[in-house]
Amino acid sequence: MRRKLLIMGAAGKDFHVFNTLYRDNPDYEVVCFTATQIPNIDNRMYPTELAGSMYPKGIQIKPESQLVALIKEHKVQEVVFAYSDVSYEYIEGKKKMVNEAGAEFKLVDPVKVMIKSTKPVIVVCAVRTGSGKSPASRRVVDILKKYNKRTAAVRHPMPYGDLVKSMVQRFATFEDLITHKCTIEEREEYEPHLEKGALVYAGVDYEKILRAVEKEVDVVIWDGGNNDTPFYKPDLHITICDPLRPGHELSYYPGRENFEMADVLIINKVDTAKTEDVESILQNAKKYNPNAQIIMANSPVAASDPDKIKGKRVLVIEDGPTVTHGEMGYGAGFIAAKKYGAAEIVDPRPYASQGIKEVFAKYPKTTQVLPAVGYSPQQIKDLEETIENCPCDVVIVATPINLARIVKINKPWVQVTYTIEEISKPRLEDIMVQKFGWQSQSQSQTGRHDNIQMMARP
Repeated sequence: MRRKLLIMGAAGKDFHVFNTLYRDNPDYEVVCFTATQIPNIDNRMYPTELAGSMYPKGIQIKPESQLVALIKEHKVQEVVFAYSDVSYEYIEGKKKMVNEAGAEFKLVDPVKVMIKSTKPVIVVCAVRTGSGKSPASRRVVDILKKYNKRTAAVRHPMPYGDLVKSMVQRFATFEDLITHKCTIEEREEYEPHLEKGALVYAGVDYEKILRAVEKEVDVVIWDGGNNDTPFYKPDLHITICDPLRPGHELSYYPGRENFEMADVLIINKVDTAKTEDVESILQNAKKYNPNAQIIMANSPVAASDPDKIKGKRVLVIEDGPTVTHGEMGYGAGFIAAKKYGAAEIVDPRPYASQGIKEVFAKYPKTTQVLPAVGYSPQQIKDLEETIENCPCDVVIVATPINLARIVKINKPWVQVTYTIEEISKPRLEDIMVQKFGWQSQSQSQTGRHDNIQMMARP
């Protein structure tokens, strides 16, 4: 008898866990997935093209709100929790619910779902959404370019559309984003890499994705989403820590696993954090990951036209995941508004469309800023309507992309960007060179010149 199993997810790690541990496992029958966090990803099917020969009809994806009823209906014996960026307190609540329904509750061993690559793998993860992982990933790309290494960023999955068409996605141009009908959330992660000339891969089947990537690159970058653990076995594991949320590196899942597994811990946002909060993370690092190398870093913000902000009433639009389930409440745009002397930061909540009101209701920590949610055409319309309704002089756009490519902004607007700036040694480049033994182009040319001189000697 195959053991009946249900996987709790959010259209990301849940599929990867199934593909790596259960797809071809004769000991288990996965009766369904449940979905949460992301709108409109439930009531679909995980298709047989992905589910494999043991599931000729595919696998249902149901709302997590039906979890208890599904356990009882299918006589589920095990429930595997497979999504990220939640507190351990939250998980305990889910575990209690599952146990009371009569099933066993399990978390996944992160190492068991890591796929081994034939190429060196650098993974960039975080302890929470919004810690600064994306700028760190782009920093890794810059370093690899300096050492003439071909690379691609493999992104954590965001398969919100057709799952079969999303099996393996390759992005080399901005047109590819349109072809794959990417949401705002996807574009926020992919566009900055494309602007730097780096390939991006994503999708659903990460074994197939990896084998495709290996044909094109010298080094694979795992650009982990949320605070999830890497799907690929790392040769160098970098984790970004956020002192604006001290303690979360221990209290959130699976960010704690990244914190404890990392070879390198980057404590970001030192320029805006309290000294005691930075010290708190340092002490936790010494206790829970004493072998990790520590890098201290600032996260400076810059505006495309600071003069447009000074003395004005501004609406701040922030990166959606950071200020929603990331629980930051504000981000780089809010910091820039303060830095550049905005007269007022307009609270968008009284002017929100119905769809955006629902987002604010779900994430009550988000108050004075507008999250750039765009999982569907309707959410984009809701965002446009809210911007139009808001009585402000200027809109501050702090998303990692040019939001005006997707959303109509009918007011003057300013783009805010943020980077990662290492302020301690060793620096990330030093660690990478020591790990992999690379030489820069100038070093290689010097070496060749010396060899030629040696050969020319009588």
